[in-house]
Formats: sequence, C-alpha cells, structure tokens
Amino acid sequence: MNDSNHPAVSPAAIGLGYLAIVPFVCGAALVWLVDAADRPLAAQMLSAYAAVVVSFVGAIHWGIGFTQERPASRLFVWGIVPALVACLAVLMRPPLGLVVHAVMLVACYLVDCGAYPGEGVAIWLPLRFRWTIAATLACLVGAVGAWR
Repeated sequence: MNDSNHPAVSPAAIGLGYLAIVPFVCGAALVWLVDAADRPLAAQMLSAYAAVVVSFVGAIHWGIGFTQERPASRLFVWGIVPALVACLAVLMRPPLGLVVHAVMLVACYLVDCGAYPGEGVAIWLPLRFRWTIAATLACLVGAVGAWR
C-alpha cells in the first residue's frame, strides 16, 4: 500500500529491522554458551543492547512528533519513558534488568498499537510485532541463562 495516507514499508528498514534482532539472539546465546565466569559480561552486553533498542523504539514517537505542525505532547512524553526505564534496567543486575527490558519492549509495542494508527503509521505494526517477540524472547532467554 502506498498513498499519501499510508506510506509503503521500506525494504531497507525491513532488512535493517531484522538485522537489529541478530545482537539479541547472539547475546542470549552467549549467556548460555560462555563459561560461568563470563556469563555476567554476556548478560550485561545483552542488557546494554536492549536498552539502546528500547530507547530507540520510544524515540520513534519524537520522530512522529517532529513531522507535525502541532504535535500532541503525549508523543514527546511517552518518547522519553522507555529511555528512562531502560537506563534504570541497565543499572540492575542483568537477570532482573533483562526482564525489565522484556516488559518494556512489550509495553512499547502495546503503546504503539494505540498510537500508530492515529499517526498514519499502522502499516509498521505487523513488523513491530515480530521484532518485539524476537527481542522479548531473547531478553527472557538471556535472563534465565544469567540466573543459572
């Protein structure tokens, strides 16, 4: 679909979005594959990457707001919440921080389900769903691995 109200999904963005899942999968795998002494570092790496992605997903709302003449303040308010939560999560011990990231990824998706249709970008929701599931599962797998 490609008209003024419904832009086409960019093939480049699709590919890069899936590529952005690779560090989640590799990070979760590393938590399980490295020696016990290196496990905290692998879990911390996964947590740091999750924090970056959670912050990015929230910042999309700022990008939407920047394209509007009179944007709703809720776009900017919500846009910083994921970054603030991610900052706190990355400071936690990785098992708990990874669970917080997983919850935040789902929360961001749910907020986007409410916001994207009204902003004319609902076409991205099916991809966001897939990316959210993959990233969330990786964080949870990493959290379980870090707890063992």
